[in-house]
Amino acid sequence: MFNTNPFAELSAVIDPTIMQIYIIVMALMVAGGTLFDIVHKRSATYFFNNWRKSKTNAKQKISGAKMASLAIQTAVVEGMTSAEFCSMRRRIAHLLTMYGFIAYAASTAIMVFGYPTSATPAPAILANLWYLGALLVCVGGYWFWFFIRVDVSAEGNSPFRLVRADLFVVSLMVSTTFGLIWAYTQTTGNTTWTTFFLGLYLLATTILFGSVPWSKFSHMFFKPAAALEKRMSVANGTRNNLPEPADRTNPEVRESHSMELLKDAPLSMGLGIKREQPRHY
Repeated sequence: MFNTNPFAELSAVIDPTIMQIYIIVMALMVAGGTLFDIVHKRSATYFFNNWRKSKTNAKQKISGAKMASLAIQTAVVEGMTSAEFCSMRRRIAHLLTMYGFIAYAASTAIMVFGYPTSATPAPAILANLWYLGALLVCVGGYWFWFFIRVDVSAEGNSPFRLVRADLFVVSLMVSTTFGLIWAYTQTTGNTTWTTFFLGLYLLATTILFGSVPWSKFSHMFFKPAAALEKRMSVANGTRNNLPEPADRTNPEVRESHSMELLKDAPLSMGLGIKREQPRHY
């Protein structure tokens, strides 16, 4: 099962050209949905205006080498390792889902376009990546959905409560889940169940890629740009008009504090609200 290209088996029922057209349409829906989201929310306008303002008010000029260094740091820290998450569980769940989706989507495209039929058998590694990617999405997604997300773990809401903001993660989990079940039913030879789960798989996948304007799918494109802009504003000294962190080791800084009680307060004041998990619902 894990070494078999499920789309090659499907080619006996559906012409490979139709599968390829479907993937192209889904890619166009993602691109079009993202552009619509940018125009509708004016996020690009806000981003470039903020970037231009930061560059105009810069206290120090950023060289090309420095800019390249900041871009690499952003790609590694915020992009590849998701180090901006304070919670290690949240970070691991995000990485499992992200790398699982990348492996799942890439292997799907390669198998459908490069090895669409049984006459052109795909390398086992591609099928392995497809199954592994889908499983990682399920592990990271369901872990986040049932145990980590704040409205369940901290606010006490039911994990089965759905709002529009959940559209992306739910459709992603459901799509990969039905994809795995469909691939399994292929191996059983039961055409009725195979057709049934194929229909659910296609429906969930179409919702995933077709609902970009109303889901958080496009967030994955905005996040790296916003992270880079933040690093640039710190490097050029504007800091998005925010004050620099106070150096409380400096006596002058301590004396300038408006609250008398905090002038001689210890440098480390404990965990505060982080002392325990927020589960007081």
